[in-house]
Amino acid sequence: MPLPIVQFNEPVLRKKGGKITSFDAALRRLATDMIEAMQAAPGIGLAAQQVGHALQLCVVDLRPPEPDFDWELDGAKPPLELFMPMVMVNPTVMPEPEPSAILEEGCLSFPAIRGDVARPDEITASYQDADGLPHLLRCNGLLARCIQHEVDHLNGVLFIDRMEPDSLAEIQADLKALKKRTRERAKAAS
Repeated sequence: MPLPIVQFNEPVLRKKGGKITSFDAALRRLATDMIEAMQAAPGIGLAAQQVGHALQLCVVDLRPPEPDFDWELDGAKPPLELFMPMVMVNPTVMPEPEPSAILEEGCLSFPAIRGDVARPDEITASYQDADGLPHLLRCNGLLARCIQHEVDHLNGVLFIDRMEPDSLAEIQADLKALKKRTRERAKAAS
């Protein structure tokens, strides 16, 4: 059974993840469980905070039949199938200031809530894999957007924090309802 995904208003979503220093079987198991939860949801990215762990760990899986983004991993362009799903440990993102794009985003911790978010279209991300090996990924488009969204989670930043003001205003009632449901679930569980 996949890990449960926590929803908006759970305090762990606002916690900055702790740096991972132990690349062991427990880390690999958590990463595998996160991939399973992300795929079952279904989603394209998931951060450790979204499954209740304040760690610098996220997973990404973008294997469309014809990707509309470019990538270079460690100086080469391997097929997506060779490195996706991708486990990113202790990632840092260096965005290119231009170009940027405003696109609609969603989040597994905000079911059925979507809004416009401006983000740089090109990034360079450095990270370690589940075995602790370092990697450098340059990418753009949806892959860059997904990684920025997940790395924000690792720092306690949610997509609503970056949402365009008009989009945020449109979803206020939905956010209020989700907060209430989350509170009621927490009350029922205790």
